[in-house]
Amino acid sequence: MAKVEIKQPIVDEIKANLEDAASAVLVDYRGLTVEQDTKLRKELREAGVIYKVYKNTLMKRAFEGTDFAQLDPNLDGPNAIAISKTDATAPARILAKFAKDAEVLEIKAGIVEGTYYDAQGIQTISSIPSREELLSKFLGSIQSPITNFARVIKQIAEQREQEA
Repeated sequence: MAKVEIKQPIVDEIKANLEDAASAVLVDYRGLTVEQDTKLRKELREAGVIYKVYKNTLMKRAFEGTDFAQLDPNLDGPNAIAISKTDATAPARILAKFAKDAEVLEIKAGIVEGTYYDAQGIQTISSIPSREELLSKFLGSIQSPITNFARVIKQIAEQREQEA
């Protein structure tokens, strides 16, 4: 069996993970303890983020012809990739937060909704709240005027009842 045949399923797996992905962030994980790595993997998994270590040559092959090919120049040394299909900011948010405590974790670059961001750009994206947080803030902001309006209408109705 040729080496290419053995590697093709891995390239296909990477392609499948990237298909319809909202974002992917590349990190250098060297120096993480087993305990830190386990904790990081758990946090990412709970957020629905795929986190894997692949050979750079296989990632390069899987990235061909996609927006993720912009990550090719960052594929040196050992790399892990965090991929999210739903929440575009989740990998950046979780990895950046984790890197504050585990300084050996180095964010290299990422693709968020088709756009390339360097490490600094990913740091900026990490400060954007999740879609759910943004929606709840939005709902809270439109709910309070409605509640106040309902309260005023009720008071007017009660006043009219008393007058009658």
